[in-house]
Amino acid sequence: MPAPVNGSGRTPQVPQTTPSTTPNTPTAPSTTPAQPGWTPAVRDGNGRSTPSLLNQRFAGDGQLGQVLGGGAALGTGAKGDGVKKFQQAMSDMGFALPDSADGSFGPMTAKAVRNFQVNASKMFPDVKPTGSIDAATLRALDQLAPAPGQHGQTKNIPSPFYDGKPVRVVVLKDEHRTFLFDKNGKLESIFQNAVGAKATSTDEGLKKVTTKLDERAALDAGQRLWGGPVFGPRILDLSWADGRRSGEELHGTSAPKQLGEDVSHGCVRHSNTDIVKLYDALSVGDQVAIVSGLKDAHLR
Repeated sequence: MPAPVNGSGRTPQVPQTTPSTTPNTPTAPSTTPAQPGWTPAVRDGNGRSTPSLLNQRFAGDGQLGQVLGGGAALGTGAKGDGVKKFQQAMSDMGFALPDSADGSFGPMTAKAVRNFQVNASKMFPDVKPTGSIDAATLRALDQLAPAPGQHGQTKNIPSPFYDGKPVRVVVLKDEHRTFLFDKNGKLESIFQNAVGAKATSTDEGLKKVTTKLDERAALDAGQRLWGGPVFGPRILDLSWADGRRSGEELHGTSAPKQLGEDVSHGCVRHSNTDIVKLYDALSVGDQVAIVSGLKDAHLR
């Protein structure tokens, strides 16, 4: 078994307006839903039409307005309120950790933006996974982000069914997010994750929770197998749906900066706060679907 790199991975068995005609007046929402790529507009003091954003968490922001109007994309090194608002949306949608919105565009923000772009490109083909905030990405986020103060996502999310079978969890490997559904198929939460590296990829398919390890057991397992608390405070051991061992788990991490990447030895890592939420929500026997991405043919 290869030595761990800042954490563990696969382990042995572990017990949517119509433009206003009045200058300086924002457009009012129409009853017609927005279409992918559609951009509302407002008119400035000279009567010129300029792009606008509908979601109140972005509306009126000058920094984002410049990007939307054709200005340069925001990337590494950018700072400002617009960057902070974008970061907060990434956090609220499960693409970044909570409390990570500081208004400074660094590597972690670029990673979160890129993972969002992977998701958005399924609905908005003009969005590309560049890791920078351009106009296409802003238009997509304007439609996909929740209202201010809310969390989650209501469009462009996975089905809670795998080959027609209801599941409690869907892990999307390409955008590094874990979706938790209640027993009626309603989305409860979205968490950032890290999945297997190329050489030790996380196996895709339908699995189920076989064992739940509490904090003491998780810490003991980490110390015994890897020499440290690499599993975080909880482990949810998985088998294949038919009962065969998978050698994979959902667990916490001692390397939160690696979330959002392909870095594990096969297991699915989460922040230590999020794995506790998953542990509390799931029971032995609950089914977990691990898939390549949102358009995986099994999600139906």
